Amino acid sequence: MTIDVGFDFRSDATSDDPDRTSPTLRLYHQLLWGKRLPDGSPFDLEKVKPPEYLHHRSELGEFFLSSDSVIATYRFAERARQIVDQLPDDEVQRFDYVGYTIGGTMVFPSNRVDGKPTINGARGFTCRTTIGDRMDLTLECIRRYYLGDTSTPLGATLARYAEFFALFQDFRGYVDHFLLQDLVTEDYQAVRFFLPFDNFVSSPVPANLTAYLPFRDASIAFVEARNKRIAAWVKTNLPLN
Repeated sequence: MTIDVGFDFRSDATSDDPDRTSPTLRLYHQLLWGKRLPDGSPFDLEKVKPPEYLHHRSELGEFFLSSDSVIATYRFAERARQIVDQLPDDEVQRFDYVGYTIGGTMVFPSNRVDGKPTINGARGFTCRTTIGDRMDLTLECIRRYYLGDTSTPLGATLARYAEFFALFQDFRGYVDHFLLQDLVTEDYQAVRFFLPFDNFVSSPVPANLTAYLPFRDASIAFVEARNKRIAAWVKTNLPLN
């Protein structure tokens, strides 16, 4: 089985939301993340009918997962639209495209707990002024969660999915499972942020073009590096059919 890390999931989606309706994206998630966990346990994922997406049930527990695009371009965000409009269309389109390749996506638990928002929902809505859909800020909350800190903007949300995060044992296990090594330092002790980090004080949205350009470039660099890492993993671990 091969995975095309340059595939644009918008191209086979049946709606304007590839996370829900791209069959290729769901297949890629199933193949990539339905692999053995850090302790060697199988974590097979099966496709299920909408509105569900991917499902696992074993002695480990039952988990429903959904896809989430984790690269925020802010192209249509009111706070950043005037910034993005200053850029040439080809640059805007390239950033859009990169975010719709496999390296720009993740899976998170999709079941609501106690009627509260899911991780996907919290990233983009509940915490829109602190996380704003950014993967680097999301990963910092996850890093701190594994250290026992739930005081971050996503802390309470992550805690509701403790059973899911326990599957990966620790932060290193989570990062390695989802091939996120290019977003952390070599010792796994810190996140590589897309913009200077001030402990969730400032808006996650770049304030001007001077901030937006390095944010965009860092986001693209991460996705491209992760795509290469995914391609290497596939070559070693997925049999050719």
